[in-house]
Amino acid sequence: MSSRTSTIKFAISHVPERLPVAERERRLANPGFGRIFTEHMVRILWDSEHGWHDANLMPYAPLSLDPGTSVLHYAQAVFEGLKAFRQAAGGVSAFRAEAHAARFRNSARRLALPELPEETFLDAIDVLLAADHKWVPSAAEHSLYLRPLMYASEVSLSVHPSSEVTFLLIASPSGSYFPRGVKPVTVWLSEDFSRAAPGGTGAAKTGGNYAGGLLAQAEAAEQGCDQVVWLDSSEHRWVEEMGGMNLFFVFGSGPAARLMTPALTGTLLPGITRDSLLVLGRDLGYTVEEGRISVEDWRAGCEDGSLTEVFACGTAAVITPVAAVKSSRGSWAVGNGEPGQVSMRLRKELVDIQRGAAPDRHGWLYPGRVSSKS
Repeated sequence: MSSRTSTIKFAISHVPERLPVAERERRLANPGFGRIFTEHMVRILWDSEHGWHDANLMPYAPLSLDPGTSVLHYAQAVFEGLKAFRQAAGGVSAFRAEAHAARFRNSARRLALPELPEETFLDAIDVLLAADHKWVPSAAEHSLYLRPLMYASEVSLSVHPSSEVTFLLIASPSGSYFPRGVKPVTVWLSEDFSRAAPGGTGAAKTGGNYAGGLLAQAEAAEQGCDQVVWLDSSEHRWVEEMGGMNLFFVFGSGPAARLMTPALTGTLLPGITRDSLLVLGRDLGYTVEEGRISVEDWRAGCEDGSLTEVFACGTAAVITPVAAVKSSRGSWAVGNGEPGQVSMRLRKELVDIQRGAAPDRHGWLYPGRVSSKS
């Protein structure tokens, strides 16, 4: 099967279905997140002499790594996370695959990794979905989570950009993030730790950013909070992100509501869901802007009623409302502690587009090669 670039051809190695249909459907009914994987994966190799080569669809299997493999020591790796959905009219489509391909290239550039052509990124999705589309759940709020990743696979303890790199694409059926309905969260403002600093890797989707946040997340849990909110690294005053998600602030209500999200400064991840909601907010008639908000402004806005809703957004949960805030200097509630009208309207609009239940006015659905009868 040839790629659209005509420079990369995929060798296809199918494996027999490892589960009876009834057992696969049982697992898809309650897949959780990241626990079940499909039968196949895609692997593409790169080296400094040959470039990208040896593109394969192969059986999903464990990796064998030499203890001296560079990524294990210097964390030169990036990844993405996107979803494929069963469509109301039939078939399967990935949501905003082109945008994820572009961000994957940007992350690779920042980590001194070779940039995978966007066409090849999309071809990999085509090949995997064509083989494993039966693993795409059909239940509402369920999807097939796609995880592309790239890592330094050269065996060397020398600190340098790896001369050998491996790209993988794996897939995992995903259940609803909120199986009992959307649940607002309580957040902890981290004043002792920073997620990213100017000039760092905050805008790249790389594992080190997440590993560096685990201690702060544990601190949030100790304070009785669900998530940590990151502040700027210089003053610890300006709000940036919640965990691995972007934040939105809603001022006012109804048609006159104004949405604001922290501007991309190089320390924030440019979320695909964030970008989608900026577009949909304008489509729905809201005033939408990118700016900045301080901890003081957040608290004052909640106390005087001008700031009515706060929510985080990302691929996994789509939208997560924030109900309350805690910090070393005090606590406060957001609105009435329930999911807000604007937040839920945006969430429904986005989910309906993802599943083909609403018009895809912006061309965000990527159908690949999976037919409408699949």
